[in-house]
Amino acid sequence: MTRQKRPRHRLKRAVAPYLYLSPSLLIIGLLMLLPMVTVIAYSFQNSAVLRRDPSFAGLKHYQAIFADPVFWESLWHTLYFTCMSVVFHMTIGMIFALMLNSDRINPTLRNVLRVLYILPWLFTAVIIAVIWRLLLEPNGVVNSILIQIGVIGSKVEWFSSPETALHAVTFANIWAGYPLFMVSLLAGLQGIPKDFYEAADIDGAKAYQKLIFITIPQLMPIIISISLLDFIWTMQVFPLIWITTGGGPIYSTEVLSTYTYKLAFSSYNLSQAAASAVIILLISLGLTLFYIRYQKAR
Repeated sequence: MTRQKRPRHRLKRAVAPYLYLSPSLLIIGLLMLLPMVTVIAYSFQNSAVLRRDPSFAGLKHYQAIFADPVFWESLWHTLYFTCMSVVFHMTIGMIFALMLNSDRINPTLRNVLRVLYILPWLFTAVIIAVIWRLLLEPNGVVNSILIQIGVIGSKVEWFSSPETALHAVTFANIWAGYPLFMVSLLAGLQGIPKDFYEAADIDGAKAYQKLIFITIPQLMPIIISISLLDFIWTMQVFPLIWITTGGGPIYSTEVLSTYTYKLAFSSYNLSQAAASAVIILLISLGLTLFYIRYQKAR
């Protein structure tokens, strides 16, 4: 009797972890894997969704996307928008984090600055888009200030001009996203032992030497982790660009997310939209794998 129970007991112990995980695996399968597999299947079909019995199209939709010059323009805009946003998020976040961590600033002023600096993080993308559309209007505050101090000679249509629209929407995204870096780096700064800086003071190190040889190396794991996550998130930004410029004028702010949206809901070419979504998915997966490998290497 005892020998018969042992295999059952072992089987229960082996199955039990999977039973505990099964609700989470079921939700992940329904909400993530099923939509992804469906979109991949649509990208290989003609008239996906629109017809009950779509035919197999092979790689036709991928070839059509790679032959579309607007796709390559969107890819370039996405890379510019993402890289500039991540670099300036990190730079501004580092400057503000160092400022808030400094003992030279009055504690009351430091608390006020902390609230002010984190304000952009509290706004949704829609509110941020409306704020910057009002500020950057031809008759808005930004033009008035720049004309008064002599930076520009006449009013600039920041979101309506192909020369300035991409820079303007990138600037708005930079303003909205730096608090993530600031908060993360401030937490990292407060975890650096004071002994390092006291030893550097004894050796006569200057402020910039302490920054280069102590602060930045200590923060490097946080900087790399947050930069990779920010890169993945920024690549998928849609509401801010859609509300401010809609991808225009003349495709000057078209990014992969708006390009895919227009294929699906303006042209009703759902098969090509699915192929474009799969390309975005592959780029994001590549970055995610790189991030996971970095985390494991640590």
